[in-house]
Amino acid sequence: MKKTLVSALTTALVVGAASTTFAAANPFSDVPADHWAYDAVSQLAADGVIEGYGDTTFRGNQNITRYEMAQMIAKAMAKTDVSAADKALIDKLAAEFSDELNNLGVRVSNLERNADKVKWNGVLEYTYTSTRHDTQSAATKSKKNVDEYVFRLEPKAEVNKNWDVHARLDANGLMDTDGGNDTYDVKLKRVWAEGHYDNLNVKLGKLPNAINLISTTDDPYSGAAVTFGNDLKVTLEGGRIDATQFGDMGRDKDGLTSSDSNHIFAKGDDTVNFQAINLGYAKNKFYGNTGYEHMDGATLNTANLVKPYTNSNDKEYKANIWFVNAGYRFDHNNFFKAEYAQNTEADNYDDAYSFEYDYKGAQPQNKGSWGMYLAYRNLGQYAAPWSTYGDGVDGGQKGIEVGTSYTLFQNVQLFAKYFNGKDIAADKDAQKLFGRVDVFF
Repeated sequence: MKKTLVSALTTALVVGAASTTFAAANPFSDVPADHWAYDAVSQLAADGVIEGYGDTTFRGNQNITRYEMAQMIAKAMAKTDVSAADKALIDKLAAEFSDELNNLGVRVSNLERNADKVKWNGVLEYTYTSTRHDTQSAATKSKKNVDEYVFRLEPKAEVNKNWDVHARLDANGLMDTDGGNDTYDVKLKRVWAEGHYDNLNVKLGKLPNAINLISTTDDPYSGAAVTFGNDLKVTLEGGRIDATQFGDMGRDKDGLTSSDSNHIFAKGDDTVNFQAINLGYAKNKFYGNTGYEHMDGATLNTANLVKPYTNSNDKEYKANIWFVNAGYRFDHNNFFKAEYAQNTEADNYDDAYSFEYDYKGAQPQNKGSWGMYLAYRNLGQYAAPWSTYGDGVDGGQKGIEVGTSYTLFQNVQLFAKYFNGKDIAADKDAQKLFGRVDVFF
């Protein structure tokens, strides 16, 4: 399954990431007493890593300012003799309260210089998917079950106070056959250098798609990305992206599945030029993005989900996709987002949209936390050639999707999704059942 799984799991998958999307930049805003950080800080206090307010207590029954929380986290970051579990808690808290930690200035910089130069994170992941498609023959269905595992390592190395180097290594295979093309092979999936200068961020290398919305892909590309701004951020991306991922999704250009006879399926064996721009705004409970993605340069018989199939004389496969999305957090538990994209190069299946409601969210560090969501998605295959939603509704499909997440133990999470809808072009019923177990370390 060609998806960047960790990214989906910790940033957008199901609803877990939604609970930290709107970390306030105001260091004097209150953190409510039911915030997940209270459990994390209470655990650190119980382990003797932090001392609360300095009087050996932690006032977990009352609100606290984010600035006070950041002060406790900064003290915890200074400790070196902590367990791996406590270190994971500290790292998660530091990510949540990064703005407030930055406001502490020199103290945070000093702590970073004393930290280990290389940090390792990873996940062991098991995924089961079962897909069903009606075929041209009403009496038959196309069925496919996949048992897949992934072992992933994500090192981060500090170069200096402004630059880091990131990488991702994956080993994956199929559980049911103990085989597959990638079984037991460890592959360097991503590697990039990242520079931080106040409100400017620069990435160079084989890096993840920074915009990564409904439309194109969450697979990496080789190139560069620049982000600048504060509340209003501008992201520019450019490079080369693997077109083979757009080549065969089990349906041909007419939406027919591989079980249907007399249809030729294009296979991708090329790369495409890729450029994108995104304008993003986030303030308090609201965020919004709008932007544009362009791809061109793939030759004939490649990238069948990029070429619009509108001009047989056109020798290049291309896409010009405009998109917009927005989300609003009503309170600690309730979140809604909507997205829309359109490929102006296509005459049909040229738009994609999604509406999603999230309730709560499972946090890896918070045992017993859970979340659920309900969504309707219509992902025209040329507007969403390799959608980031592919664990449920895929590009070229539409329908209802429901999902849930649950933290069984600290750093052990369960996920489930169910999609029921149609393959758009073929106008045939389609379903997918998705289950996943993640063990983070």
